[in-house]
Amino acid sequence: MHSIVANPRSVREIEHLWIPLADGTRLAARMWLPEDAEADPVPAILEYIPYRKRDACRSSDRLMHQPVAEAGYACLRVDIRGSGDSEGILTDEYTAQEQADGLEILAWIAAQPWCSGAVGMIGISWGGFNGLQLAALRPRALKAVISVGSTDDRYATDVHYYGGGLTKDNIDWSAVMFSHNALPPDPEIVGENWRAMWLERLEANRPWAIGWMAHQRRDAYWRHGSVCEDIGAIEIPVMAVNGWADNYAETVPRLMATLKGPRKGLVGPWAHDYPNTGLPGPQIGFLQECVRWWDRWLKGIDNAVMDEPMYRVWMQEHVPPRGEYTERPGRWVAEQSWPSPRIQWRHLAMNPGRLEETPGPETPLAICSMLSTGRSQGELGRYGSGGEWPGDQREDDGASLIFLSGPLPERTEILGAPVVELVISSDRPVALAAVRLNDVAPSGASTRVQHGLLNLTQRDDREHIAPLVPGERYRVRIELDDIAHAFPAGHRIAVSVSSAYWPMVWPSPEMATLTVVAGASRLELPVRPADPADAELRAFDPPVSGPGTPMTTLREPRLNNILITRDTARQAVTVQIVRDRGHHRFDDIGSELGESGDVFYRIAEDDPLSAEAWTAFETLYARGGIALRILTRQRMTCTVDSFRLEAQIEAFENDTPVFTRTWDESFPREGI
Repeated sequence: MHSIVANPRSVREIEHLWIPLADGTRLAARMWLPEDAEADPVPAILEYIPYRKRDACRSSDRLMHQPVAEAGYACLRVDIRGSGDSEGILTDEYTAQEQADGLEILAWIAAQPWCSGAVGMIGISWGGFNGLQLAALRPRALKAVISVGSTDDRYATDVHYYGGGLTKDNIDWSAVMFSHNALPPDPEIVGENWRAMWLERLEANRPWAIGWMAHQRRDAYWRHGSVCEDIGAIEIPVMAVNGWADNYAETVPRLMATLKGPRKGLVGPWAHDYPNTGLPGPQIGFLQECVRWWDRWLKGIDNAVMDEPMYRVWMQEHVPPRGEYTERPGRWVAEQSWPSPRIQWRHLAMNPGRLEETPGPETPLAICSMLSTGRSQGELGRYGSGGEWPGDQREDDGASLIFLSGPLPERTEILGAPVVELVISSDRPVALAAVRLNDVAPSGASTRVQHGLLNLTQRDDREHIAPLVPGERYRVRIELDDIAHAFPAGHRIAVSVSSAYWPMVWPSPEMATLTVVAGASRLELPVRPADPADAELRAFDPPVSGPGTPMTTLREPRLNNILITRDTARQAVTVQIVRDRGHHRFDDIGSELGESGDVFYRIAEDDPLSAEAWTAFETLYARGGIALRILTRQRMTCTVDSFRLEAQIEAFENDTPVFTRTWDESFPREGI
């Protein structure tokens, strides 16, 4: 069964249509339209992303949009300028051009005879970002947004910088887009001009990490598109959704706390995926929730969607540490508002080796972590693949300061953003502090509950650098990402502090010894009391998705995984992340797409200047007698004063080289 309504409307799938822009550029769209929409106009739902509606997202788009169209909506998937089959050039994420085009798209949709004039936007990740960004521009046609896996702050909560530290995903995500941006439009859609469009894209393509490395602090580049800069500009209703396994989850409670208009927040156990298909489970009937939202705000149906609590989350139970989960046990709980007045903050003093109710005497504790500390942390952002979750924290705890509570006398549930307040000093002017909140079972197995990080040169704010004075004490607050977690009775709560967190963030330029003042430092836990109303929450419908797309697998993907290799002779560690989508033919349109990639991070335990990251991707595209192959490479290294990014792209048509280019760029280190 694919329908989410009792009487689904007959839907026509329009494989391709052009949306004209004022400058003459045409954007490519795919649409699911109720058959009778021109006689009985319907609201429209827009998803606006660069991930190729013709092939790469072909199946997932149908899974999402066809059932919603059957509920009486025109659903459009539009390729951003310069991506997929759309004309023009894609130069970066969330550009002013992208937003201007988005405003034109919304106006065009609202003016069509099949549209009632009301438009909503939905999207995960990129599409969640630009839904909020366009809402802040207040276009007349846009009436409501569902934003999944997104952020209100592009510097604080994205994949480029974390706690002011440079993340591994900065080069990793650059590699993905470097490869995707080199793909051609479909010749069947754009005609003979496909090769000229492809060569134009190759000529304009560059590793986006070049631009991201030029902005290592929260400057005007990152403020652009960060709707938190003027959150009051968003007046229309917003449903914000994510999963605890995704690095964007903390955006949901922030939006609940700052938006002023109608809003709902939902956080489940999932990784970076929609709640009807995401892992770990349980999945829910997310498309039904979307239709309830759209019915209320696009059709004016007075349903009960706004009578329910503002913020609903999955309270996760303890699980043993593993690199992958298919299910996370727990239950649904809810708060009427956020921040909730029901949350009770519990303060635990970080005494030497212990978390205790009462602070002890001030005791300095020094730590200079091995630089591979953090190798068991998994991914910053997860997609539900193997190896992405943190492993047993005891491995990294061997190079960390540990503060451990006694066995808990009773079950303790937390909901919110835990805070670790440290009184700390460093013997170097540039240093970072990574903290982990862990759930330690009676066996000693340690499951990471949540983490946080602070580049200590950004202890005052994320825009200005203030080098540390060696030996001087500072009081800093490290806010961990939001989480809902239940510590069982008999388990222990642990806080770990390290001076390295590789490869999740790049190391400081010198080995820094941190001194944490025990007795003066503390953990702040947002404890959530039991609420009998949780048992009365409306149950979600079962998950439903649309029909899939017929595909033939020409090469199975390798297992997406994280592989860790230790070179004992050189005292170095290499982390390899496999990113492989396999090679498939889309049987209904006859084109092929394949992608295989690897990302490597290597570091010697005692030399921060040995840090190295490199990526290697191969992407294939074929149709009829056309067979294209694109190879991309990136490598980042560092000195005390700078970062160096080297890159190369090679493109082949039927094994004949048609394009090659290399880059070699340097960037001064700005307190990183």
